[in-house]
Amino acid sequence: MDSELRKAGVTGVGSYVPEKVVTNYDLEDIVDTSDEWIRSRTGIEERRIAKEDATTSDLAYKAAESALNDADLSPEELDLILVATVTPDMMFPSTGCLLQDRLGATNAAAFDLEAGCSGFVYSISVATQFVRTGAYDNVLVIGAETLSKIINWEDRNTCVLFGDGAGAAVVQPVESGGVLSTVLGADGSGGELLKMPAGGSKRPASLETVKENLHYIHMEGNSVFKFAVRAMGKGAMKALEKADLEKKDVDFLIPHQANIRIIDGAAKRLNLDNDDVFVNLDKYGNTSAASIPIALAEAAEAGRINSGDNVVIVGFGAGLTWAASVIEWS
Repeated sequence: MDSELRKAGVTGVGSYVPEKVVTNYDLEDIVDTSDEWIRSRTGIEERRIAKEDATTSDLAYKAAESALNDADLSPEELDLILVATVTPDMMFPSTGCLLQDRLGATNAAAFDLEAGCSGFVYSISVATQFVRTGAYDNVLVIGAETLSKIINWEDRNTCVLFGDGAGAAVVQPVESGGVLSTVLGADGSGGELLKMPAGGSKRPASLETVKENLHYIHMEGNSVFKFAVRAMGKGAMKALEKADLEKKDVDFLIPHQANIRIIDGAAKRLNLDNDDVFVNLDKYGNTSAASIPIALAEAAEAGRINSGDNVVIVGFGAGLTWAASVIEWS
């Protein structure tokens, strides 16, 4: 790393999940599925669902408050707010701007970043560059989703997988450790594998698009699974290489929570035991960009991460995208 650049680290974390729990048994009453089928293939047992009138910015606000408190930082001190999401409150203004106003972060710039489930790690990378170069001192990064709003609850292939939630992290200059590396990747040729077909300029909302259920998540599960298995291991190894570290140097893994078999594959690639991998997939399902920051906040709160630990965060998502980062916890 360039010695003239500052070090940037995560100085505060927080999360929020809605109160409503939907179990696999609840889904048995909605679609043709079973608890055993869902658990054996995904590892998911339940997920949280936001209230009908709740927005993504509502969830983001609560996670943001928690992270700011953890970092002992006031909203007025923020320089930038980044919100990673695929379920913004609306096409524009950005969810970041809505959140900036609600927090009272009057001195902060704000924008959204859309990289699917990789969005939080992408945003950590962006925040790190701003802090390392000295452009900004205090950056709030949030992954927030209300995926229940874009799920077809009659499609058993997707409705069993996703949930709602938000996680946040504050990125600031640190004296030592911090974000050691970030790597980002994309394969746009796989864009058709995971998408919401309508609602943009290609297929504007119409009676036809609504009737054809084109405003919901459409996913080719098997193809995405194969991509994820490759991408998670590849991303983690590239991030370690960039940080001049080896597999033996990894103390803790926080992977995107999408499928237990994908997580197990990533852990095996890094030669990690179960105790060195954080999993909350069973409780929340796949919360997309919120997945990693929720896990990061819960791991920190539970004392699973110690000062000086090398923590790998890695995810994959729509785009198709993948991203990984190595953080020396401080």
